[in-house]
This record gives sequence, structure tokens and C-alpha cells, in this order.
Amino acid sequence: MENASKALLIAGGVLLSILIISLGVYLFANFGGVTAQIGQNVDESQVNQFNSQFTVNEAKDNVTIYDIVSMANLATQNNKQYGFQKQAPTGNNYYIAVTLQGKGQIEFGAETTNENYINNYYSENLIIPQLNSINGSTGLTYYDVQVEISPETQRVYHVFCRPK
Repeated sequence: MENASKALLIAGGVLLSILIISLGVYLFANFGGVTAQIGQNVDESQVNQFNSQFTVNEAKDNVTIYDIVSMANLATQNNKQYGFQKQAPTGNNYYIAVTLQGKGQIEFGAETTNENYINNYYSENLIIPQLNSINGSTGLTYYDVQVEISPETQRVYHVFCRPK
């Protein structure tokens, strides 16, 4: 009888330890899923915050060349960060292109220097004519902005600007 009670105690201990191990595995899997979801939410939030720097100009009626050059500078910083050379917008990587109607792509890639900025933004008739129009009677030119978001990366990959 004494052996039977010890066997029951051992069996109960084994069942209790299996229950505790099962609970531990369940909690580990459950918390792992929650942690992954939190990480995914943080990533989505960062992408949305990054995209908002470009998409905010879609709804504006008074986008000027200065806003467009700011977006082009932001795109250039992004392209430099990822080491991209100037390329056509494809949406399958993190390259961002900013296209101004009549001027083509006005952003740059990793090889850009400060001289490139000055030569292209001032000498390419982007900013100087706008400065001259302020002193004249024509006033500033306003632009429509359209942003394309990649279905693969969920990030902005092309900003198209055209005069109103």
C-alpha cells in the first residue's frame, strides 16, 4: 500500500510538472507573438512617419518650389543613407525619386556633393526664377504633388510635382 501511495505521488508530480511546462510554453509563445506584433506596429509607425514627410504636401494647395526642393533634399538624404546612385523609381527598394514636370528627376544619389545641390537647384532654373517672380508681378508658382507608395516596401518611392 505504501508503494501505491508513492506511485500516486510521483504520478501527480509528473502531471503537475507537465502542466507547468505546458503553461510556460504557452506563455512563451503568446508573449513572443505579442512582442512580434509590437515590433511590427513600431515599424509601421516609423514608415508612416517617414511617408508623412512627403504625403503632407499632397493635400496642400500652396506647395512652392521651396517645398519641392525640401522633398528632393529629403529624398537625396534617404538615397545617400542607403548608398543608392541616381536611378529610375521602381518601388522595389528604398530609393526615392522626386520628379518635377519639365525638369525630370531633381533628387540625387550617394555621389551628391554640396556643389551638386547648388548647381542643380539654383543653376537649373528651379529657385532663381521663383526668387525673380516674387519681385515681379507674377508671384510664386504653386504645384500639385502626387505621391506613389510601393506595395512591396510600403514606403514612398516616387513624388511627382507639376505646376498648377
